[in-house]
Amino acid sequence: MDVAREILQFLHYNPLSAREEIANGIKFEGSDTTLKRVLSSLIQKGDVSVNGKARATRYRLSPQAHLLMPLNLDTYFAKDIDERQIQPSFNFDLINEQLPKVSVFTPDESALLNDLQTIFSKHIAEMSDTEYKKEMERLGIDLSWKSSQIEGNTYSLLETERLLRESKTASGKTKEEAVMLLNHKDALRFILDNPDYLKTLSISNIEDIHSLLIKDLSVDKGVRRRRVGITGTNYHPLDNEFQIREALSDTCTLVNGKEDIFEKALLTLVLLSYIQAFSDGNKRTARITSNAILIANGYCPLSFRSVDSIDYKKAMLIFYEQNNLYAFKQIFIQQFEFAVKEYF
Repeated sequence: MDVAREILQFLHYNPLSAREEIANGIKFEGSDTTLKRVLSSLIQKGDVSVNGKARATRYRLSPQAHLLMPLNLDTYFAKDIDERQIQPSFNFDLINEQLPKVSVFTPDESALLNDLQTIFSKHIAEMSDTEYKKEMERLGIDLSWKSSQIEGNTYSLLETERLLRESKTASGKTKEEAVMLLNHKDALRFILDNPDYLKTLSISNIEDIHSLLIKDLSVDKGVRRRRVGITGTNYHPLDNEFQIREALSDTCTLVNGKEDIFEKALLTLVLLSYIQAFSDGNKRTARITSNAILIANGYCPLSFRSVDSIDYKKAMLIFYEQNNLYAFKQIFIQQFEFAVKEYF
């Protein structure tokens, strides 16, 4: 039993608990002295904060732990949608108060990502322009396929490659599926032709990328003016255009204020999905915009090719419902490593 992790899990759902309540909640069989020692360690690490003194002492998660602690996805999603304890509405404090104060990646995670980026930089320095464009085209095909598959597109990877390279549609597929894939190609070409486009994130940049991705599809352009629902969750995004624009503006401020490129890319990826600023195409826009930030700064883009679509959706849902970033952060790290090793 990982006592520290069990305590964090318990406090996530039971804030301001006394030590005895924690012990009973996690079915702790050790001594009270041991429990005190573990709690003290968690407090020193900044994962737990204390309210009150003596018998009135209560423990709660710190904002850092709430955002970044590991949650058991299998246990979480074993509960029915209506049984899960969630934050049902948009959390402005997340963007304005919590995320500005934390480092999203641990020192070990940052070291791994930076080592991989060094490998990427070394390899592309040794490539000819033709070789680089060939690998980027291959990554782009994989990204177009996986990004569309996550949204329910039924084209296979081979069918996607044929469509994007030879403009040949697959039999038995809808016109909209082909358009979705071709729009990804156009959006990626735009980013590669304008590599500095996302040096600074802005609402107009995000809207431009969304427009490219929904061209010739039955999707409204621009920030939505009516409610949307999200399948599989009771989280309700903002339904007021003014507030949506405010959330987008706050996100741009947050991302532009971060120095770490990986943090910029990851936060863009999750927050644009969380805000759901458009009537459709939000996660596609988030993936392309996040990659545009990486490309603008000379970093390796992600194809997401090896991620399981269900795992991706679960990681996104737990961020919607719990504002917990851990699962999606692991996907980001794994996919960055995959991209560096697979394409470059």
